Amino acid sequence: PLINVPDAGLPEVPPLAGPDKPTMDFSYVGIDAILEQMRRKAMKQGFELNIMVVGQSGLGKSTLMNTLFKSKVSRKSVMGTPEERIPKTIEIKSISHDIEEKGVRMKLTVIDTPGFGDQINNENCWQPIMKFINDQYEQYLQEEINIDRKKRIPDSRVHCCIYFIPPTGHCLRPLDVEFMRRLSKVVNIVPVIAKADTLTLEERDFFKKKIREELRAYSIDVYPQKEFDEDAEDRLINEKIREMIPFAVVGSDQEYQVNGRRLLGRKTKWGTIEVENITHCEFAYLRDLLIRTHMQNIKDIASSIHYEMYRVRRLNENNMQANGLADHHPASPEI
Repeated sequence: PLINVPDAGLPEVPPLAGPDKPTMDFSYVGIDAILEQMRRKAMKQGFELNIMVVGQSGLGKSTLMNTLFKSKVSRKSVMGTPEERIPKTIEIKSISHDIEEKGVRMKLTVIDTPGFGDQINNENCWQPIMKFINDQYEQYLQEEINIDRKKRIPDSRVHCCIYFIPPTGHCLRPLDVEFMRRLSKVVNIVPVIAKADTLTLEERDFFKKKIREELRAYSIDVYPQKEFDEDAEDRLINEKIREMIPFAVVGSDQEYQVNGRRLLGRKTKWGTIEVENITHCEFAYLRDLLIRTHMQNIKDIASSIHYEMYRVRRLNENNMQANGLADHHPASPEI
């Protein structure tokens, strides 16, 4: 039962009356206030986003990450090494930053994969990356099944993998197909055509169309995946995104003055390529997808679909091992 407690010592206010005076809405409960409570809690806790970038050297992975977050967030920017040698094997390196914008705090982790696709023989070069992704799932799982587990488990799971396709203008390489075919089963993959300013608009459109056809032919399900559309509205929005994939992007962390405006771009002899101008490249669409419209959905799918599949498989393996031990235990009857 609801109990109304009057304010002691305050004079009673007579009820408002008359057609021009507002009346109290006695049907209002206040359930909508939960949104403000959730917002306050989220603001206190902050957010986490873990992005992996994969592609051969020289495709502008570090520059694109710096452009996305308008900060020096890439590993190369922070390490400041002059000329990096190409590693003989794939190395997985991650670096974390705390970013704050308008009171919203986010821990951003950028995971780089130097050495991918740079060898003469690139057979199975996807395996160290697959292992790293699964290792993060395993680490989270072990924290989760602890009896005395943390109130908030640190999340190092890879939420999204941006895969950089060289701007050949022809078709996907066997390496691209093999990587995306295998990794799309364990992580959200967003393919991009790197350094798209090296292609004409006609070449770019042909290349994008060809890649979409190959993704369908090889049953490669990149983000946003059709099967995870929640309703008709989601389907409509995501269909438009799927029609644009892969995003043809240009990255730059250099600012230039163009017609009295300061903007990020690449200066050439014939003009400036504006990174955030959708008539020049599709960087703005990629940024909106990753940060402004689908960030939470990307994290949700990473957690509730990809991680969940890993968790179920691991727990089933543990049960089978336990049953196997029980079956072969001396006190157990032979089957």
